[in-house]
Parts: sequence; structure tokens; C-alpha cells
Amino acid sequence: MRISSIYKIKNGLGKFVAYTILIFVALACIFPLFWMFGSALKTQSTVFSDFSLFPKHMHWENFTIAWTKAHFGMYFFNSVLYTVITVGGLVFFSTMAAFAFSRLDFPFKNALFLMFVCMMMIPLPGQFVALYVLLTKLHLVNTRIGYILPQIDAGQALAIFILKTFFDNIPRDLEDSARIDGCNKWGIYWHLAFPLAKPAIAVVIIFNCLAVWNEYLLAMLVFSDKSLMPLPRGLMVFQGTHMTEYALLMAGVSITVIPIILVYLVMQKYIISGITAGALKG
Repeated sequence: MRISSIYKIKNGLGKFVAYTILIFVALACIFPLFWMFGSALKTQSTVFSDFSLFPKHMHWENFTIAWTKAHFGMYFFNSVLYTVITVGGLVFFSTMAAFAFSRLDFPFKNALFLMFVCMMMIPLPGQFVALYVLLTKLHLVNTRIGYILPQIDAGQALAIFILKTFFDNIPRDLEDSARIDGCNKWGIYWHLAFPLAKPAIAVVIIFNCLAVWNEYLLAMLVFSDKSLMPLPRGLMVFQGTHMTEYALLMAGVSITVIPIILVYLVMQKYIISGITAGALKG
């Protein structure tokens, strides 16, 4: 009994310490977001004089001014457009490629898959010199398509790796049953593999939504026209124009950050379920 009691006390104490540390880490991550949103509701004169998290008199008009004065409506539309098209195209091509690597036999299959895996070690900024030369020769600089295609390409390697591993774990018996029912390879992919891969696809969608929405360096390289810029690039233009208007700047940052936080909160459960369902199984 004593040994059992001591074990329970130590186990409970360990959990208490772990939860306490996690709570402090969570507060350290969340506090800047609340400070940002609270600062967006203050005036220029009270941003650094009012130290309350949220002011007594909230100035919601800061968001309206930032939305109209800094053209954040246009930047917001651009970010939504780029995110939807990029992630949609990435899911479409990566699921088909991963299914082909998992279920089809063709020459140099292993070598090509190894090439995709090796591409994971090369970040997009490391390709900027060659990428800019290519976009210039194709006359895609300062165009939407010149911004979308490189991001689809950049996300392919990880997406194919995750999805192929998931498809490898689908039982062959299910594929044989679908073939008996008259499905060809396309039918097996569309009616069997694709629906079963929804948890892994959700992981790919979440990771790439975060990456595309927050992307800045490629936008700085490709775009010079303000009407084509996404939110992060537009925010830097706004900061350069309104550097001392901190309340409006915080309102612009809030407009940039809040949508993707909401998307993450809604879909975060799919990260764990997708991984445990086989997205990253060996």
C-alpha cells in the first residue's frame, strides 16, 4: 500500500508540474495575441499609455479605417484566392501522385519518389534565384499564376510523402473488392482511396493553409503591383506607410492573423486524427 501510495503521489506531482509548465507556455503564446487585439482597439495616444489588456472605450473604427485606408479588403481577397487555389491544386495533384507511387507500377518509381523526398530538404527560398529566372523567361513575374504555381510545387514533396504512406496502409482486400465491383484504377482512387484518405488530406490542407496564408518572401519576390499582393505583403506596405500609427497597424495585423487562427482552431482535431490514422506511419 505504501509503495502504491508513493507512486500515486509522485505520478500526481509529475502531472501537476507538467500541466503547470504547459499552462505557462500556453499563456506565453496567447498573451501577445490578446495584446495585439487590445492594442487595435486603442487610440494612437493610448497605445503606450494605457496598459490594460483591453481599453474601457473600444475603438472598433480602427478596423474599418485599416480595411479601407490600407486596402486590406483587396489584400484579404487575394490571400483567400491564393490559399484556396494553391491548396486545392496541391491536394488534387498530390493525392493522384501519391496513389500512383503507392499502387501503380511504372519505370523508375522508387527513384522518382526518392527525388520527391529529397526535395523536402530544399526550402522554397533556396530556389529563388533559379525560380526568378524561370518566371522571368515565362513572363510570369507580377502575375497571380507566377505566385500560385511555385507554392503548389513547394508543397508537393511533403504532401506526397504523407499521402503515399497512408495509401500504403490501405488493405489490398478493399482494392480487390472494388476491382471485382467493376472499378478501374481511376475508380479505385476516386471512390476508395480518396475518401479513406480524408484524415491525411486534412493534415495536408491545414499545414499548407498555414504556409500559404503566411507566405511573404515569395510575394515580395514576385509582386510589385499592390492589387496582386496577399495580406502579409500588403501588411508590410501598410507598415511602411503608417509606421507610427500603431493602433491601425495592430488592426491590420489582427485582420491578417485572426482568420487563420479560426481555421486552425476549427480543424486542429484533424491533425492528431490524421497522424494516428496512418498519415505518418512507417
